[in-house]
Amino acid sequence: MDGGTDACISGAEPDQIDGIVEQWQSERPDLDLSAMGMFARMKMFIAGLTASMDDELDKHGLTPGEFDVLSTLRRTGPPCVLIPSQLSASLMMSRAGITNRLDRLEAAGLVKRNLDPDDRRSFRVGLTDKGLAVIDDALTGHAANIARLANHLTAEQREQFDQALRVLLRAL
Repeated sequence: MDGGTDACISGAEPDQIDGIVEQWQSERPDLDLSAMGMFARMKMFIAGLTASMDDELDKHGLTPGEFDVLSTLRRTGPPCVLIPSQLSASLMMSRAGITNRLDRLEAAGLVKRNLDPDDRRSFRVGLTDKGLAVIDDALTGHAANIARLANHLTAEQREQFDQALRVLLRAL
């Protein structure tokens, strides 16, 4: 990494958020605002990450929700088939929400629904050959995109960041 990147990573370079926190600290010295900058930066990072991810998925004609369904099917391994209740549980969303996504994906030829031979009241959802090609291509681009961002951190920083996020997620 070059010196400029190292300076940014070490936090040596003040940014716009530092100025905002200083203003608030001046106006409200009675409050503990020590975490405000960190969470403001996290919010800005998430917005930028989301935009970057959306741009990557747009290249493949996918929305984030459609990507989630296709990637959930793909990561199950061949034959890449689940029943809707498994999809909704994995994606932590309602069956109605899954149905809407499946309708769009089926219309695009990316998934196919077939009656479940074990339960004729249900059906199975599987990737089509086209769906498999699209998700593999989209995942390749997505992985490269997030790796590019993560590579601005050292391996130790990535591990510390990951552990800190685990703690914060549990706190929520």
